[in-house]
Amino acid sequence: MTEQEKISQKLESLGEYLRYLKMCRKYSLEELKGDPIIRGAVERYLHLAAECVIDIAEIMIATRGLRKPEDYREAIDILGEAEIIPAAFAGYFSPIAGFRNILVHEYARIDLQEVYRHLVKDLDDFEKFAQFIARSVEK
Repeated sequence: MTEQEKISQKLESLGEYLRYLKMCRKYSLEELKGDPIIRGAVERYLHLAAECVIDIAEIMIATRGLRKPEDYREAIDILGEAEIIPAAFAGYFSPIAGFRNILVHEYARIDLQEVYRHLVKDLDDFEKFAQFIARSVEK
């Protein structure tokens, strides 16, 4: 499978997760806190969206022979260094990898206000990332 095919699959999955998350924007923070089904869905789809970003970064790093990252956050930063995505955007967006780690490993520390903020304010950043990657793969 080529880089383009792998990334296309990841971008398709990312788009699907973002569609689900956008459907959840209709819920308030109180509803998120009070309904474990909504909370679980939002947390899971944010986690999966972040995984797609990280997977795409790792695919591009490997196939393009870029330097190996120390952690997931650095993988996104490396895409900025390589001008695959704008460096300023990479620096701004790379903390999503740390948020992914909290969702996966630190269940007791999940701040639902932060989850809600990502839901209502940050989905566009995932879409921007996808657009930058799609443009890079088309070249």
